[in-house]
Amino acid sequence: MSRKVLITGGTGLIGTRLAEMLIDSGFEVALLSREPGKSSHYRSFRWDPAAGTIDEAAVPYADYIINLAGSSVSDGKWTDERKREIMTSRLGGLALLHRELSTHGHHVRAFISASAIGVYGDAGDTLVTEETPPGLPTHDFLADVAHQWELAAEPIAALGIRTVIPRIGIVLSSEGGALPQMARPVKLGAGAALGSGKQYMSWVHLDDLCRLFMAMLEDESWRGTYNAVAPNPVTNQEFTEVLAQVLHRPLLLPKVPAFGLKLALGEMSDIVLASQRVSAQKVLAHGFRFEYPTLQEALESFYVTE
Repeated sequence: MSRKVLITGGTGLIGTRLAEMLIDSGFEVALLSREPGKSSHYRSFRWDPAAGTIDEAAVPYADYIINLAGSSVSDGKWTDERKREIMTSRLGGLALLHRELSTHGHHVRAFISASAIGVYGDAGDTLVTEETPPGLPTHDFLADVAHQWELAAEPIAALGIRTVIPRIGIVLSSEGGALPQMARPVKLGAGAALGSGKQYMSWVHLDDLCRLFMAMLEDESWRGTYNAVAPNPVTNQEFTEVLAQVLHRPLLLPKVPAFGLKLALGEMSDIVLASQRVSAQKVLAHGFRFEYPTLQEALESFYVTE
């Protein structure tokens, strides 16, 4: 039985590692990319969601599609133009995939479409589950983006293709994402909690996230929405303390005040100030086991050399 996986957004942090792990597990991997020449390791097909164009051989190639495409929410200030790009880069890709999957010339067995725990909005210290309704999009851009992203995947599920939507937490990797940015001041002895420090961070080790994706591909009992987070969310204060301990650095500074972050980042400060305490119970109940269930284990995998 062929095991060909087509990944959109495959050159980003998650896609790069996921492609490696899929190859190691005997899958074939191809990327759907706006600039196919960029990654020479894999076969790649060209698409341009903004223009509504896609290589007609792309979807017929795939047994499975993993959709990670979307402009990064943490690159640059949220101008109106930037916000439009963040939203349209997600919705355009899904509309294009739906159009291709609506035709009969494909054999796609499962579709995994990324979402984010931002869908819950700022939930304080309430433990949120997949049943928790989305945050109020009127006040919360990230909640709105994630909600629209999920809604745009529904027409694909309606075609009868098994669809899984992982709501991804803060992905920990030493190669990119939030962790190197958080570790930098701590390494310099200038680490500090952000805002009140009481806001919850629901995180996941990059390798656990990729293993979860692979479980979702192969096992047909996964369908619908799952929180893709480790089982032990921590407050920002705890995160900073554990990081300092693993890096053997003191924490000397008082907290970085919320108003300072809002001045520096504008609305984008929501990324670090919103509190999301997200339950991993549904994934655990499905039988998935995390290699890095605690923050200490996750951080030590990056920063402690044997």
